[in-house]
Amino acid sequence: MSDTLDAGASGPLSGLRILEFAGIGPAPFAGLMLADFGAEVTVVERPGGETRLGGGPALNRGKTVVQADLKSPAGLARVRDLVARSDALIEGFCPGVMERLGLGPDTLLAAHPTLVYARLTGWGQTGPMAHSAGHDINYVALSGLMPFAARPGQPPALPATLLGDIGGGALTMLFGLMCALWESRRSGRGQVVDAAILDGVGYMGTLIQALRAGGRWDDDPSRNLFLHRSHFYDCFECADGRWLSLGAIEAPFQQELMARLDLPAPPQDDPAAWPALRDAVAARLRQEPLAHWAAVFEGTDACAAPVLTAAEAPLHPHQQARRNFFMQDGQAWPMPAPKLSRTPARPGPSTIGNDIQQELSRPDDIRPE
Repeated sequence: MSDTLDAGASGPLSGLRILEFAGIGPAPFAGLMLADFGAEVTVVERPGGETRLGGGPALNRGKTVVQADLKSPAGLARVRDLVARSDALIEGFCPGVMERLGLGPDTLLAAHPTLVYARLTGWGQTGPMAHSAGHDINYVALSGLMPFAARPGQPPALPATLLGDIGGGALTMLFGLMCALWESRRSGRGQVVDAAILDGVGYMGTLIQALRAGGRWDDDPSRNLFLHRSHFYDCFECADGRWLSLGAIEAPFQQELMARLDLPAPPQDDPAAWPALRDAVAARLRQEPLAHWAAVFEGTDACAAPVLTAAEAPLHPHQQARRNFFMQDGQAWPMPAPKLSRTPARPGPSTIGNDIQQELSRPDDIRPE
């Protein structure tokens, strides 16, 4: 299942030097991505703080971890030396923390004009909520996008960290960092990247906002196919209590879906007909276990896929064919994405062991057939 990993291989970001200040959540993940794609990432941890602050070996994979007491003259001197040898800096502290340490952007950019200073917070560096505490669920809530995931009559529910911390936070910040590095090649000047999770999530909602503006997104759940009321876009329970996802939005895909379920396929643009059709689809899927339906829909355009657990996903044939996971420290980890044809990412070793040559087996009892 796993690629043979070469920790010494150079990636597309080889030669890029990043200084990361240890934190929790999206900033360490951003540093992990940079390291996976070849950047030299150095993490500054407070003494004895790696496990508590930096996310442990998993998020420090492929990085160099150094310890420095930022409240001591010797620790600050060491950090300033690291800054002098870095192209960019990543920090995820509350606004004002780095300034109080004497490591704010005004100070460091004055000494190192080409430095890109990337700051990742929930609310941003400015605004009335900038100094308020918050977490992933709060930032997504304020973006106005959380109702887009609500089921009728139920509170909105989101997968933890994926939309806010990682999507709106880490990935948006990384794009800004790379933009600033690219621009600095022309101008010879660095700048500050103010990456707020709130801002990034809002920007990620542009496609849905475009659908709303074009009259293709109805806020009424009973008329919105994405809001779990239709027979062709939701997760449905099978006979064994497992779940099958359906996403047959376009008419030809819905027709194939219904044909393979041995059900009629009336036009799908009549929301008034959805409740009866949904009941029919749900009843049909409850007649057989998930493995049966996975086999029925395999290789078709019915837009159906089994809902796998985190333990099962690495064992799925498609995941294995794309080598989307690798083994390290007895655990299957996702391979970096996207895949580059000439200079692919190569995850480095963790700090607690190196058994990345292991291969995953594929037990038949948990792989959907």
